[in-house]
This record gives sequence, structure tokens and C-alpha cells, in this order.
Amino acid sequence: MASVFGHTLLGATIGAVILPERRYWRWWLLAAACAFLPDADVIGFKFHVSYASLWGHRGLTHSILAAAVVATALVGVARLLRSGHRPPLARLWLLLFLATTSHGVLDAMTTGGLGVAFFSPFNQHRYFFSFRPIQVSPIGIRNFIGVRGLRVLGSEALWVGLPCLCVWLTHRALRRRSY
Repeated sequence: MASVFGHTLLGATIGAVILPERRYWRWWLLAAACAFLPDADVIGFKFHVSYASLWGHRGLTHSILAAAVVATALVGVARLLRSGHRPPLARLWLLLFLATTSHGVLDAMTTGGLGVAFFSPFNQHRYFFSFRPIQVSPIGIRNFIGVRGLRVLGSEALWVGLPCLCVWLTHRALRRRSY
């Protein structure tokens, strides 16, 4: 998997692009959380759930269907909020769906693991992309500290951070130009 840093940065970047007005900053944070949410499945390791099972790591929680369910549920909750800072619901759904889906996309670009079950539960095949430049992050904080964690962060700075910065700066420049 990519680390929490890479996932949340990509989710927040998607938020800033889809809902660029600063008043929506709370939704950017929610998008960042959605981008990390699929890794809740690591709890399965504590209960001896097989990595390759439907409920295993990078299984159902990393699927496109799970992203749609998460986005739909959160938009349903957002509809109940009477906040003046709620974005249009269709844009909010798109943001949360893309942020959650981005998790599997990054994981499919890593150098380790079993791949991502994008089409679970209908198809359990796990996929990697042919372009896999991101160093796989070790699971657990204790395993992340040290040289291996620094290698992962360096890899993510190059392959996640730099593209996020370029997308954000380009989007910002285009928005300013249109005013």
C-alpha cells in the first residue's frame, strides 16, 4: 500500500480541485479521510483474515463498489446537515467517490502486495498497473520507522506529492486566468 501520507495528500488535492472554494476546506479533509479509509481492512490481520480473501487487505474495501457506497452514504449524511457551506451534492458525491477510489489506484501502483480487487465482490481478481513506481509501505507504525519508511516517503514525494502539487498549481492558475 502507499502510506497514509500519500493517500491523504491525493484525497485533499482532489478536494481542492473539485471544490476549489476555500469555504469547502472541511470537505477537503473529508476527502483526505476517504482516500485513506479503505485501509481500515488491515484490522483483518488481527483476526487472521487471509490477505487474499474478500475481506482481506486490498479486497472489498478497495473496490469501486465500496467507493460508491461510501460516497453515497456520506452524501446522505451531508443532506441532513443544514450548513451553508455544503457544496452541490453531485459534486460532493463525485469528490468522495474519486477520493475513495484513489486509494486503490495508488495501491495498484506500488511495488508489493497482492494487487487490488477493483471489481470486488463480483470479481476477486486483483490488479496491479504496469507502471508501479511507488515503494510499498510497510503495515504498522513500528515497521514504518527507519530506512524503509524514508524510502517510501521519498518515493511518494516524487510519484504522488509532485504530481499533486503540479495539478493543484495548474488548476489554481487556470482558475485565476478565468476571472
